[in-house]
Amino acid sequence: MKRLFIALVLALAAWGIAEAKINLAALLKERDTVQLTIYNAADLTLVKENRMLTLKKGLNQLQFSWENTLIDPTSLEMIPKSRAGDVDILSLSFPSGSKNLGLFNIDSRISGKVPVEISYLTSGLSWRAFYMGTLSTDEMSMRLQGYIQLTNNSGVDYENAQTRVIVGQIHLLDEIATLARRQYPYGRPHPERVIGYDMDTGIRTRQMFEKATPEMMTNAAAAPKEIARESLSEYFLYTIEGEETLPDQWSKRLPSFDVSQIPVENLYQFEEERFGQSAVRFLMFKNDNEHKLGITPLPEGHLKVFRNLDETGHLNYEGHSYINYTPVEEKAKLNLGPVENVIVEPVLMKYETQNYMFFENGNISGWDEIRTFHIGVKNTREIPVTVDIYRNFPSTSWDLKIISDTMPYEKIDKDTVKFTVKIDGKSHKTFSYMLTTYHGSRSETR
Repeated sequence: MKRLFIALVLALAAWGIAEAKINLAALLKERDTVQLTIYNAADLTLVKENRMLTLKKGLNQLQFSWENTLIDPTSLEMIPKSRAGDVDILSLSFPSGSKNLGLFNIDSRISGKVPVEISYLTSGLSWRAFYMGTLSTDEMSMRLQGYIQLTNNSGVDYENAQTRVIVGQIHLLDEIATLARRQYPYGRPHPERVIGYDMDTGIRTRQMFEKATPEMMTNAAAAPKEIARESLSEYFLYTIEGEETLPDQWSKRLPSFDVSQIPVENLYQFEEERFGQSAVRFLMFKNDNEHKLGITPLPEGHLKVFRNLDETGHLNYEGHSYINYTPVEEKAKLNLGPVENVIVEPVLMKYETQNYMFFENGNISGWDEIRTFHIGVKNTREIPVTVDIYRNFPSTSWDLKIISDTMPYEKIDKDTVKFTVKIDGKSHKTFSYMLTTYHGSRSETR
């Protein structure tokens, strides 16, 4: 197991400090709890560990080593969880000539055990979302299951970790992985740095010390601190229920949510210029309370869709899609790809030109084109479907006339209309229309 090495300081001679003046703090090797907050956008994870620290009255030192990990040592921070008025974390210093080693300097007015929280930033932990949707037999509702896949390449095992993932962008002064791989934090050996990071406000604090001495350790808490503020942009937090062990170099899939009977809308679209000769199936649902969602945005991720065939639980694979980041109250529209069981066949039945106009020199200045189309729609499925048929025209000046059946249409833009056809299972529908487009000076006279 690759545990973070936190141990007693044994070599105090390098500091020129007598053992009588500085006590050795003992830290429980096993974490009581650990919480991971993973920001994918910056390859950044905030780790918070709760451990038990044994102190003696007076000055104490605790050694922290991050060798073979991707921890940012400048982000290390330790906070007492109780008896905070009796325990002061004076500083974190990095001894000259010591690689991957930091010393917490602690002033305690009590002897005994004190629970502490140790936090730091690390690289190498990542996550991605994916989903499984199971449609009801009538395809009016869907069970949606969300999953988070965690990958740990940080160099540290995390046992029984509560995991949270972040969607959104944050701003960093340095890349965490770059900081972690430096031989010395911020280019040591230079004057020692005491650096902390307030994870709730996004405030990074820095204070410079030329050399750590007992007197400076005693007075460190009273020294003024220079604060450089960094803003964090908007983000959303997702908490994964329960605790999981994440060994280094492992990936693990964890359930995120499971919601049944989400109302969904099935829609088929046909547009030759965009999709070719096949109808394309879309599945839509809204991320809101009415659809039993709407608590947080849905992270982007892959979705596989199945359909219940009967009450025995047999499933049919319907297709896969990619869910874009979907805010609350917004609709997710999933492209499941082309289908063969809903067929749209447009046929040009007649084409003619007329109403020519001429320039004074006899050249043609304008004309009309008249096209008659027959549209056939066939549904080989057993359930009713709705098909949106988009027709794009070669001119922005046009008239359209339905010449068989009643088929309303909606004007989408200057040269596109949409027909919406609702058709029963195992059935066929047809309609025809005549399109007149006006070109050249004919379009100017309309």
